[in-house]
Amino acid sequence: MTSMLNVEPDIKLYDLHPPLDDFRAEVLNGLTRLQKSISPKFLYDKRGAELFDAICTLDEYYLTRTEVAILRTYASAIAELIGDGVLIEFGSGSSQKVRILLDAMSHLPTYVALDISKQHLQDSCRNLVNAYPGLETIAICTDYTQPLQLPVIPSIQNKHHVAFFPGSSIGNLQPEEAVQFLKNTVSLLHPNGSLLIGVDLKKSKDILEPAYDDAKGISAAFALNLLVHINRELGADFNLDQFGYRSFYNPVGRIEMYIISLADQVVRLNGIEIPFWKGETLRTEYSYKYSIEEFQTIAIASGFKPRTVWTDSQQLFSVHYLDLC
Repeated sequence: MTSMLNVEPDIKLYDLHPPLDDFRAEVLNGLTRLQKSISPKFLYDKRGAELFDAICTLDEYYLTRTEVAILRTYASAIAELIGDGVLIEFGSGSSQKVRILLDAMSHLPTYVALDISKQHLQDSCRNLVNAYPGLETIAICTDYTQPLQLPVIPSIQNKHHVAFFPGSSIGNLQPEEAVQFLKNTVSLLHPNGSLLIGVDLKKSKDILEPAYDDAKGISAAFALNLLVHINRELGADFNLDQFGYRSFYNPVGRIEMYIISLADQVVRLNGIEIPFWKGETLRTEYSYKYSIEEFQTIAIASGFKPRTVWTDSQQLFSVHYLDLC
C-alpha cells in the first residue's frame, strides 16, 4: 500500500519501503547458500551511504570524479535532450551528480528521487529543495532494483520521463540481471522515456583493484557496516572483530568484493544458527566493467536504443543516453 507524507513543505515522500520481513528473508536466504551472499542494496543504510560518500572522495576511486567531469563537460547537451521532462534518479545518494544537471536545467519542473535508505533520501531531498527553490521534489523510498510503477502523481503524467542512474551501479548486477533491470526500467518509463546511465569501462586491474580496496580502509568499513546493519535491524550477533574484507579483479570482467570469516564461528539470526568456517567468504558485491559496445548490446536487448555516449579523454568511464525503442 502506498503512503504519501509531506515531510517538508516542498517535498512529497511516498513510502514504498519493503517490509522488515522482506529484508530478513533475503538475508537468511543469502546466508544459507553454498556461496554466502547478500545483495549490495543492503549496504546503504544511513551509515553505509555516508561511508560510500567518503569512498567517492578517495584518490583511488576514479569513478566519481571521472563521471562528474563528463557530466560537467556535457551538461548543456544533456539538458537539451531532457528538455522540460521529469528527471527520475535511481539511488539519489548525496545528489552531487544530479546538481550538475539541475544547474544546467533551470526550467526543469520536477525531480523524483528513488532510494532504499529513507533517512538518506529525505536528507538529500531537503538539501535539494533548499538549493533549488521552486523545484518540485518527490521522494520515493523503495527498492528500485525490483519491478516498480510510479505512484499516480498528477504533475508528472504525460511528461517525458528521463531516468538517471549514475555511478555505474548497473555493474552490481550480473549481465542477465542487468538486462532484467533495464527491462523493468523500460516498463517504468513507457511510453515516452529515456535513460541517462553511467557505465564503468574495462581497464587494467592496477587501476581497478585499489579503487575497491583503498589504503585508508574505507572500502572495508563500508562492507563490514553491512553486518552492523543486520545486527541492528534483525537482531543478529555478528562479531565484527571476527570478520575481514577483500576484493580482487576477476578476468571475466568484474571486481568481486567479500567479507571473510577470520575464524570458525557460528552467527545467530532469528533463532537460526549460521556456521562460518575460517576463510569462508560472504559476497557483498560484484562490479562489472563493460566496453561501450558490450553495454549497448545489453541495452538493445532490454528495449533501449543508444542515442549518444560520452567518455573522458582516458577512456575510464562512459555516460550513455538511451531512448526507448
